[in-house]
Amino acid sequence: MARIAVIGAGMGALAAAARLAVAGHRVAVYERTETYGGAVRRFERDGFSFDTGPGLLPLPAVWRDLFVKTGKEPLEACVELVQVDPSARHVFADGSEVSLPNASRAGVVSALEETLGAGAGQRWGDFLVRAREAWDRTRRPLLEEPLWPNWSVLAEREPYPSVPHKRLLRTRRAGTLAEIGAWELRDPRLAALLEGHALAYGLDPRATPASAAVLPYMEHAFGMWYVRGGMRELARAVYERCLARRVEFRFGAEVTRVLEKDGRAAGVELADGRVAEADFVVAPGTLSGAAAGVPPRGDGDVAPRRGLPSRLTVLLALRGERPEGAAHRTVVHTEDRDGELESLFGTAPAGPARPTVTVLRPDDPALVPDTGHEAVVVSSVVPAGTDLPAGRVEALITAAERAVPGLRDRVLWHEVRTPADIAAETGAEGGSVPAPALAAGEGRLLHPANTTGLRGLFTVGGWSHPGGGLPHAGMSGALVSGLIVEGPGFRGSQ
Repeated sequence: MARIAVIGAGMGALAAAARLAVAGHRVAVYERTETYGGAVRRFERDGFSFDTGPGLLPLPAVWRDLFVKTGKEPLEACVELVQVDPSARHVFADGSEVSLPNASRAGVVSALEETLGAGAGQRWGDFLVRAREAWDRTRRPLLEEPLWPNWSVLAEREPYPSVPHKRLLRTRRAGTLAEIGAWELRDPRLAALLEGHALAYGLDPRATPASAAVLPYMEHAFGMWYVRGGMRELARAVYERCLARRVEFRFGAEVTRVLEKDGRAAGVELADGRVAEADFVVAPGTLSGAAAGVPPRGDGDVAPRRGLPSRLTVLLALRGERPEGAAHRTVVHTEDRDGELESLFGTAPAGPARPTVTVLRPDDPALVPDTGHEAVVVSSVVPAGTDLPAGRVEALITAAERAVPGLRDRVLWHEVRTPADIAAETGAEGGSVPAPALAAGEGRLLHPANTTGLRGLFTVGGWSHPGGGLPHAGMSGALVSGLIVEGPGFRGSQ
């Protein structure tokens, strides 16, 4: 039985801790804040309750697997999972809109044909077939296996089978998500639908490799799910599973350094000077630098990601009941796509008057004081680590009115969550939010391996392989557990 110190109580760390404890190890989690869950938090006031992190769950099979492997009670015995239908309602710049059924390719094709015109659904359906091929080619190396030592193969190979496109007497293939939209989908609304999946993770579709087609494929193939009571309930269930497996938690315990002895990790040092010895240390990918005792990686390793955008979230307490049939999720696309991308990834000082926003309206009595009120969450991608321009919150609310008519007249109060709040909760520089690992693009969207330059030290969570997102966090926990339990020969779940 090994002693294992886990730094931080984010979702990836919790997943690793539960699996390691089941394997017979003595696991202690050191969390600098006073609670668990990382970015999966909850804000409560006056009988209203809001998710301040992820609001929906793609690919729930990852967390189902965790519960199967760590105890007799399945995930559904611990939380109530609800499949969201429609998966999303989209409101486009020209005023047209479409509601897309959950996990139904035929239903999505039919809805697009009916609302966007003949041929639109067929083009999107054909795109999903190609996206599935990219998914099949990359699923194991990007989600289920430790990062290959020869990871450069993933960096160079584009798994998305682009359609040949004749341009200026030359035949070209789409190399970016934006080129797929322009050359293969050939409709600005379909392009916005596609690019929105990249933007939701803070990725610039003009530079994001075509392999990002797996992001909309995941949603359409496996559906989008909500946890009754809010996504914080998932974090609670995983935390309680850890407690049931005798994982120890030390809250308010900030780790300042990883201890090293004889060339391997030997424990952690806390801010108050206390030392906790350990045979293995599991740390978040945000922990780095000589001061923390984390050695630099070799020249052949993937470089840590930097400079990803953050989120601005507005929590709205509304008077009046939620209208029957209202979509759980509405994406309102910007009327100034180029201006928005330049403000996020270029040099423009401020975003458009109406940015792309996601509006979440859960049909969940647990979130409101009574049926005469509604809890709504509006969020948008913003630059990380900078002061937000004046009027940015008002811009979000203005854009959200296209999804919720009469919104302003119903507001009782609102609460704003900024990148600084994300930084305080997760430790990510500037409040940056990690994106999932993606193939191609010269490795720019890969994340460093879970192993490090120090034997016995492993990294977990969104800033290490396989990257950001709730499914990826759960999978990173599985990978770290496998590497510790089975050793360097571990090659992932079979």
